[in-house]
This record gives sequence, structure tokens and C-alpha cells, in this order.
Amino acid sequence: MILDLFLIGLAIALYPLPVMAFVLVVSAPRGVYKGLAFILAWLACLVAVIAMVLLFTGGQPPAPRSPPSIAGLAATLVIGLTLIVYSEHRRRRSRRTAAASVSAPESASVSASASVSTSVSGSHGKRPKGSGRSLTSRMDQATGWSAAGLAVLLQPWGMVSAAAATVVKADLSQVSSFLALFGFCVLATAGLLAMELYMVFAPEKAQLSLVSLRGWLERHKDPAIILICLVLGLWLVGRSLYQLTG
Repeated sequence: MILDLFLIGLAIALYPLPVMAFVLVVSAPRGVYKGLAFILAWLACLVAVIAMVLLFTGGQPPAPRSPPSIAGLAATLVIGLTLIVYSEHRRRRSRRTAAASVSAPESASVSASASVSTSVSGSHGKRPKGSGRSLTSRMDQATGWSAAGLAVLLQPWGMVSAAAATVVKADLSQVSSFLALFGFCVLATAGLLAMELYMVFAPEKAQLSLVSLRGWLERHKDPAIILICLVLGLWLVGRSLYQLTG
């Protein structure tokens, strides 16, 4: 259980989409306060899932080969297969997007012309019709509750579900189980906590570094998502099949 929770917590911490959103949150006005709200909501989701599982099991792992134990392994198997399928879906979509961008150079020229036209119209004090506020602008006007809601929406629930299926094996009569659960929550939140503390103690330097980090993640998020989902999915499938057939 400990190794499984470590790998799942690491995958959650490295998943790029919540990190990219958090950078926008802490970079906004009153970003430290909004970032704290994001982290608290993020942690609340993890703790709530773990608490519900422990309430269901009573803090005692089910007996091997019992229906609850088999159900937990079957759920882990399904989650692992889902992550693998999503990884392949993301890989194909990424290839299609790359192929479309290469095979349509004229579209880029048209977009550049449109950008020039937009700049010209903007120079006369007019905004083009249908242009909404940017994501950064919306985050500037967001509240702490909005940041908390964003944390709930961007939680990688597939991975959290895998953690829930693993927590079924937790034995609260052993200190190691408490440490494993606590370590999982800390590890899954470690990246967000590090960025929050960076903004607290070195806000100007952190602002530049985090914006650069978000730009890098924007360019590499698809390969990262594909790799994380594939590796974790293969691990969950292999582990559950081994325990179901062993």
C-alpha cells in the first residue's frame, strides 16, 4: 500500500494542469490568499476521499480474497485501464493537432493578419466583437471561493480514485498506515505548497519564475500527461492483475 500511495501521490503532484492553474491563481492580485484557498480545497478533497473509504472499511483492511478485497482490486484494474486509454487518446489528439499545425501554414498567415487587424482596431479604442476576457484577467477578478472551486474541478479524480481503492487496505491499528496516508496527502500537495511558500518569501522573483514555469508546462503538458497516465496506469493494471491471479 505504501509504495502504491507514493506513486499515486507523485503522479498527482506532477500532473501539469493543476500546476498551470495554480500559477495563475498565485500570480493574481491577493494571490497568496487565493493560493491558500486553492490548497485548502485541494487537501480537503483528498482528506474527504480517504475519510469516506476509512469510514466504509472501519479502519480495518478486508480479508484476502473476500468480496470487498476483490472489488477493490477490480476497481484498481478498471482505473488503470482507463488511465492507459486516456493516455492513448491524448497521444492521438496531440499528434492530430501537431499534424494540423504543420499542414496549414496559410492558417497561420491568416491568424497573423487577423492579429494585425485587431491591433489596428484596438488603436482606435475599440475591442473586437466576441472577444472575451483572458483567463489571466478572469483570475485577477476571482475570489478565494473561486480559487477553491477551481481546485476541486482540476483535481485529477482518476488518480484520486486509484488512491481511494488503495486506501481500502489501510489498517488504522498500525502507525505505518497513518504515516502512509499523511505522506500521500503531503506529497500530492507538495508542488502547490512549494509555490505558495515561494510567493510568500520571494514574491517578485517567484512571479517571474512561476510565469516561466507555466510557459514551459504549456508547451510540454501533453507529453507529460501522456507519460504520467501511461506509467501509472500500467502500474495499477499490473499490480491488480498480479494480486487477482496470484
